Amino acid sequence: MSEFDLTGKTAWVTGAGKGLGRAMALALARAGARLAVTSRTAADLRSLAQETGPDTVVLPGSVDDAAFVEDCADRIGRIDVLVNCAGISPSFTRSESVTDDDWRRVLEVNLDGTFFCCRAVGRRMLEQGGGSIVNVSSVHGTTGFQRIAAYAASKGGVEALTRVLAVEWADRGVRVNALAPGYFATDLSDGLLRSRWGEVITSAVPQARVGEATELAGAAVFLASDASSYVTGSTLYVDGGWTAR
Repeated sequence: MSEFDLTGKTAWVTGAGKGLGRAMALALARAGARLAVTSRTAADLRSLAQETGPDTVVLPGSVDDAAFVEDCADRIGRIDVLVNCAGISPSFTRSESVTDDDWRRVLEVNLDGTFFCCRAVGRRMLEQGGGSIVNVSSVHGTTGFQRIAAYAASKGGVEALTRVLAVEWADRGVRVNALAPGYFATDLSDGLLRSRWGEVITSAVPQARVGEATELAGAAVFLASDASSYVTGSTLYVDGGWTAR
């Protein structure tokens, strides 16, 4: 369908090296977008670029560095779509045992990094008169779950930031939405899902399973494309029914 077509548009995907970010980058490329991709691991990006073609711009680095983000935006040039998927969750620990360093690191990457990218790209989208930003949140930006205080706080912040930016920029053609996955089979979640918590998590999902990364792809293309032209400031849940409980 033409409203999902991204031909002629450039999409920058952060956290694109593996898992959900990689799946969304591939889906945007299939929809016709020219890609710029960022991850901390250059080898993962080079592997992705082998699938998406020689026009893919490979930008290894970490989004918690504001200067790096600005440099990336300059190197890419016009950006029509930004997907903020870079994120970490290094510990699964009760809140009273979370270290200062772990707390700060999660917020720096997940929330600060998302803001830095939104700010850099938003300025350019406002100048060019439009664009779509998709901030990857989580079901835990809305629902509580134990042992993930920093991660949940960061994702709640991402959703609040999304709503503010959507209101500020709507009248100038820039849409900002959040995409909130439930539990998916990725490298990030592998250890947790293989532990005793895996059964707890799966039993809480009405579809009684975790998602596959490709099952997030269609939602990303929808929010990136003109198919969602009247959608801004929203959070789209892709969670097997987790938030419907």
